[in-house]
Amino acid sequence: MDLAKYPFLAEAGAYLRDKGFNLEQLGHPDWAPLVDKAYGRIVVASSGQIYGSDSRLENPDMEILSFIVAVILLKAASVQTLTRRFALAEARRAERYLQQDLWSSKKSLDLPLKIIRELFGVEVSVESDEFVIRVSDYLKRAVHFHEKEWKLVNRRVGSGHVRLTAHETVRLIRTELGQYINSRIQAVSLPQIPEAFQARVRDLVSLASRFSDAVVVSSDYPPCVKHAIEVLEKGENLPHSGRFLLATFLLSRGQTTDQIAPLFKNAPDYNERITRYQLEHISGASGRGTKYSCPSCDKLRSENLCFAVPECDGVINPAQFGKRRPRPNA
Repeated sequence: MDLAKYPFLAEAGAYLRDKGFNLEQLGHPDWAPLVDKAYGRIVVASSGQIYGSDSRLENPDMEILSFIVAVILLKAASVQTLTRRFALAEARRAERYLQQDLWSSKKSLDLPLKIIRELFGVEVSVESDEFVIRVSDYLKRAVHFHEKEWKLVNRRVGSGHVRLTAHETVRLIRTELGQYINSRIQAVSLPQIPEAFQARVRDLVSLASRFSDAVVVSSDYPPCVKHAIEVLEKGENLPHSGRFLLATFLLSRGQTTDQIAPLFKNAPDYNERITRYQLEHISGASGRGTKYSCPSCDKLRSENLCFAVPECDGVINPAQFGKRRPRPNA
């Protein structure tokens, strides 16, 4: 069932209500395996992994119910770090299914195209096995990517539209998908939860303590970098462009991968192996040996990552912040 792939949709909740499921029923001891499954779904998300990576949906009702119970447990635990990690992991899970559904020639494209259109306002049409969107919709999202292939000059453009693969189409809305799922969780009004849920709520509070380390922000960092660190410290999702800024700035200040990697620990999608790989790539220590430079202030302004203060006057790159000498008196 498609709703098991996208349990955050309103249609999934309506489906369960039509089948007669309710919270009081789920608190019965017979449903303990479901509560454990929901808790495990959160634990998987907290580690930066994607739940259900084997792609099998043998019991659609249990898949939808485990998502809903997981949301209830998160609301009861009231730990924003875990909630953000869960939302992002569920977005990555949905992204995988969206991509599969767009690729499949045996399935109707109505649902995935409807999700992209109604949730994010992106109208997608299909032409010769390619997905076509407006240039304006593309630029609004691609501006956050630094890879050359995302630059408009490297895309196939015609009549005000951009042609994309299934993967690229879904990749564009990844951040918005995570934000949407998080907003759905935040909007939930939590009733009195069953006693059977309480032990797992306490387990979540304990789990959250792993991600509570504070980050020290140096006073000589520019405001854009301070903002990036503060976002991570709060367990919020820093966009790719913000992570790129933070990594390149700290590398320009002589910090090592070992020193920088822990700053990303609170990111909702934190994965130590991937984080270190990306830092090594940016530093030039892996791959082709290309070392990336800190993006310019103009670039950061175009990505809404600039938080200029008077001390930024005359600075054209964050790496220059705090290094300029005062002008001699006239």
